[in-house]
Amino acid sequence: MSDIEIARNAKLKEIREIANELGLNEEEIETYGKYKAKITEDAFKKNKDKANGKLILVTAINPTPLGEGKTTMSIGLADGLRKIGKKSILALREPSLRTSIWNKRRSNRRRLCTNSTNGRY
Repeated sequence: MSDIEIARNAKLKEIREIANELGLNEEEIETYGKYKAKITEDAFKKNKDKANGKLILVTAINPTPLGEGKTTMSIGLADGLRKIGKKSILALREPSLRTSIWNKRRSNRRRLCTNSTNGRY
């Protein structure tokens, strides 16, 4: 199966269902459509006396030769934790396609800018 076939066959779970699995009620999430949400400040206040969870930060300089980078690693890690019965939440910062793409055309380089979080372009 190709990547696009896998993506098209994936069944998305609604964010409300995921929130319920994590012990969050309807008032503790601010939904953005069916599949995205933010956790409200009330949810943090309600859980302030509970023991803190673990935070794992994933960082890298370059992707592997097969193109597997931080996003792929993070998704695999979160899926693996859930597979062994741990509660896990994955928050991905806005994915970027590098701050700029270089395109060589007729011996001069032209910079094609993408929307990035860099702020320089």
